Amino acid sequence: MAYFTEDASVETVNARVSESADPRLQTVMASLVRHLHAFVKDVELTQAEWDIAIDFLTKTGQICDENRQEFILLSDVLGVSMLVDAINNRRPTGATENTVLGPFHVDGVPEYELGANITQAGGRETCRFYGTVTDLDGNPVEGARIDVWSDSEDGFYDVQQPDIQPRNNNRGVFTTRPDGRYWFEGIKPVSYPIPDDGPVGKMLGKLGRHPYRPAHMHFIVSAEGFDPVTTHTFVAGDKYLTSDAVFGVKESLIAEFTPIENGETLWESNYDFVLHRAT
Repeated sequence: MAYFTEDASVETVNARVSESADPRLQTVMASLVRHLHAFVKDVELTQAEWDIAIDFLTKTGQICDENRQEFILLSDVLGVSMLVDAINNRRPTGATENTVLGPFHVDGVPEYELGANITQAGGRETCRFYGTVTDLDGNPVEGARIDVWSDSEDGFYDVQQPDIQPRNNNRGVFTTRPDGRYWFEGIKPVSYPIPDDGPVGKMLGKLGRHPYRPAHMHFIVSAEGFDPVTTHTFVAGDKYLTSDAVFGVKESLIAEFTPIENGETLWESNYDFVLHRAT
């Protein structure tokens, strides 16, 4: 089909792809063209609407820099990041579920002894995090590496406020003992808005959606012989649990944060991680 027509648009475009192209690329692009053309035909996209879309994508690219990736934000708020994560992290029932990594993970953070405090800038709502790391049969996992990070009580990560927060504030790495236990001190995290001053934020406003994420602590739990888990524990009762701007909440990841009576630490949160052996 050498010439483009409305009815044969998909076939015409896909016929131009060389058979020498990478097979996986052929599969992905053929499906993309098929679904994209179906969308345009379904809504009968107007020229004015397509111009708006092009302008939106252009501005999305223009706001990106080494510290901000607006396209990832767009993927997040459309649920694509969570869908890709779910497809690539299917696990048996009982294993801890994944959720999105988020944009604020940092490599090379301090490694602490169990029980250490990861909050360098102080914190009013102090919290003790603890639990176990086991396999699906309930056996403790010794030597599991637990990489944790959270926002401050003002709702910002240290990398967002390099002139205000100390480097690696509310970040740390811990290693489990033979009993699989972990514990450390931090703060009770708070809900916060994703960056909403760019095109993605304006899109959310047009859709009547808020930009907030429910309060959560980030975890990456890894151990030799097991699939690593990238996840959060979410503060039970947070008002944004059912409307997370990036769709990251899973019911199994909601954790209780319990007040501690008459203690220096005000809160505690217990969460047990269950790892699936790598195949």
